[in-house]
Amino acid sequence: MINRTPLLFLNVIIIATCGLIYELLAATVSSYVLGDSITQFSLVIGIYLSAMGVGSWLSGFLDKDLAKRFVEIEIAVAIFGGFSAPLLFLTFASVSYFSIILYAVVFVIGALVGLEIPLLIRILKDELDFKKLIARVLALDYVGALLASLMFPIFLVPKLGLTRTSLVFGLLNAGVGLWGTWLLEDLIKKRDVNILRIKGAVVVVLLLIGFIKADALTSLAEDSLFVDNIIYTKTSPYQRIVVTKGKTGYALFLNGNLQFNSFDEYRYHEALVHPAMLAAGGSPKRILVLGGGDGLAVREILKYPSVETVTLVDLDPEMTALAQKFPPLAQLTNNSLADPRVSVTNADAFVWLDSSDAQPFDAAIVDFPDPNNFALGKLYTTRFYNLLKQKLAPGAAVVIQCTSPLIARNSYWSIIKTLEASGFNVKPYQTTVPSFGIWGYALAKLEPFEIPKQVPKNIDLKFLNDETIASMFEFSSDTTFPTDHEIEINRLDNQALVRYYEAEWRRFE
Repeated sequence: MINRTPLLFLNVIIIATCGLIYELLAATVSSYVLGDSITQFSLVIGIYLSAMGVGSWLSGFLDKDLAKRFVEIEIAVAIFGGFSAPLLFLTFASVSYFSIILYAVVFVIGALVGLEIPLLIRILKDELDFKKLIARVLALDYVGALLASLMFPIFLVPKLGLTRTSLVFGLLNAGVGLWGTWLLEDLIKKRDVNILRIKGAVVVVLLLIGFIKADALTSLAEDSLFVDNIIYTKTSPYQRIVVTKGKTGYALFLNGNLQFNSFDEYRYHEALVHPAMLAAGGSPKRILVLGGGDGLAVREILKYPSVETVTLVDLDPEMTALAQKFPPLAQLTNNSLADPRVSVTNADAFVWLDSSDAQPFDAAIVDFPDPNNFALGKLYTTRFYNLLKQKLAPGAAVVIQCTSPLIARNSYWSIIKTLEASGFNVKPYQTTVPSFGIWGYALAKLEPFEIPKQVPKNIDLKFLNDETIASMFEFSSDTTFPTDHEIEINRLDNQALVRYYEAEWRRFE
């Protein structure tokens, strides 16, 4: 008879890998459809881990037919886990109580996963010394977790996408269940073996159909999430890129968050770029762009004849290559990223600033996504701004997009205070972009300076003029610095900005 102990230990690794993958899938789906919220992510992880504890406790009530129960649980995990991602995507746009469904799915999967390992230990207890059994099972459990944590961001999400990843690991669980009907056949009653195999085969067929139709499932889900027609999608290791086309034009979404609409993006990008170019003296030569991988900010920069080099640093190569794959964006940007003066580096801007030996820049345009998680929040800290200072030439100007001072008032002014705490002289300003509403920026230099009062006459502008640029530095009463409470400076060790941002934007979800 085959020694099944090593094979059951292999099951432990597979089970642990699948379990963590389902946890990561739920957290990622929730961040995609509900926004990257610390509370949201923490709740998913917390509910999943507590549900595993509940499952482990419930395993104590199973006294008979342990091998049969183990196979049944594997099949149940295959169904709930395998279809979890498509189910969550499809229900988000259809029901008003999505969070209840999300947490229920997370709890059920967690409880089922929590049942698996205790049952395997009890099945193995007669085949191995208890001390060695516990040590090996727990060690292999952590090995499975390591495999999942490595595969999920590096291979699974970028290569398979969330829906196919979910279905593939459902197939793995179903495979473990079917395999178990042979591996544990002598521990299962004969009349139950065929029934379990039929159930397992049916689940495998359903998951295979789901895998084959994964693109259709994803499209169906995303069609419900976006008002306009989806014309381009791409999943990178860092984000889900979606481009839609509607009556007003093209719109870019990253992880479900609007980045621009071609109808009015010029208002945002003219307001972002030109104040810094003017504050830098009007004829800057070396320009640094952090973020802005779509190339729209670079388009505005290249309007200045003085520009000799533009260095763009953006984390995601899929984003900086989007214009090559999506011709309408290339047209919108005037093929800015293909200009010989532009060099593109795909790197974490924080790491790049700390390690690059680039020559100082005359102007820096910082166009990161809003600080809705810790990974982005670090790009708005005193540490980041101190690194940025080291890359600036004398007289250089910096501009930073700072979210909405109306919707996220505390967040906006936290960024301003953080810049000031880093040694910058700051001129806050804002403008109106119909797709976003009132949007805020910060213009900063290391020495005192006056706000720009005139736009250059030789630059093609659709939005900015002398009157507009002056008015942008005026704030209404509901967007000025709040004086009724303390605003914290954003540092690496407190990430106050992320807390502000989450609390303020959650009101509009």
